[in-house]
Amino acid sequence: MTTPISANELRDLIADSIAAHLKSYEVAGFCVRLGLLPAGSGENPFSSKRVYVRGRLLEKSLADLQGIAQAVAEEFGDEGLAQKIGFGGQRGVDGELKNIIFASVGPKPRIVMQDAINNVIDIVENVNSCLIYDQPLRGAGLTWGELATWWGTKTGVSDAPHKLYQRLHQSLDSEPEKLLFREYCKRYGQANGADVPALLPQVYLHYDPYLRMQRRHTPGEIKRERMDFLLLFPNRARVVIEVDGKQHYSDAGGAAAPTKYAIMVAEDRKLRLKGYEVFRFGGAEFMRKDSQTVLSKFFDELLELHSWGA
Repeated sequence: MTTPISANELRDLIADSIAAHLKSYEVAGFCVRLGLLPAGSGENPFSSKRVYVRGRLLEKSLADLQGIAQAVAEEFGDEGLAQKIGFGGQRGVDGELKNIIFASVGPKPRIVMQDAINNVIDIVENVNSCLIYDQPLRGAGLTWGELATWWGTKTGVSDAPHKLYQRLHQSLDSEPEKLLFREYCKRYGQANGADVPALLPQVYLHYDPYLRMQRRHTPGEIKRERMDFLLLFPNRARVVIEVDGKQHYSDAGGAAAPTKYAIMVAEDRKLRLKGYEVFRFGGAEFMRKDSQTVLSKFFDELLELHSWGA
């Protein structure tokens, strides 16, 4: 497995790439385009382009640095940098994210395409039954801070992070799902918690209201309509987390259902081939006395795998 890149290493990689591709007089303007501070009094990149850039990166979080590194790699076609900021050889998911439909509660919403050219959607019925995140996704993925800011702007509520947490928690049906969500969300209260990837519950993967009406005639047509949880990491890495109860592998009478299980794992393979990572928890794991410790260790290792550390 590739060793995670630290914040300091990312600063060096970004500074090296910019210094190698730009003239001294171009560096300050390019840094501003990246969202970095402009030159202050007595500061300029002419003595050392690398030192100038690195100084502007010192206050940036790891999440911000990952997004900046990707932007720099794409700007210059720097394949060496792109390869170094990859994660464990995973290629991520192809295509651009347009809309995330998640946190579903109550009846399924009715969605129409408001602008088919630009892929703009609108909910015309059951508008309060789910959330739709339609903002551009940065190279750093989707963090809790960004999601909370979006939610606060959209709703106008005070204490947006707390209200958002309550709204997301409301969408969870089972106690194991709630336990997993609470255990992960403890990270939002820590230092730099706003930079931690947001854990999105009940995310629609396949949305087809017409096929849903036909399913009484074509059972099993949609194998996985929603994901229990989704995390959006940098470099288009997308992590799916599923919590499996008995209904995932047994029939209504509680007997083993090999066909149902086979369908489930086949859908996992399809997701993985598209670039998603899929992790499953069995319901019995949440009956253990150390279930919180197990979950905490899993999330620590998952974040470390995706270089989400100091």
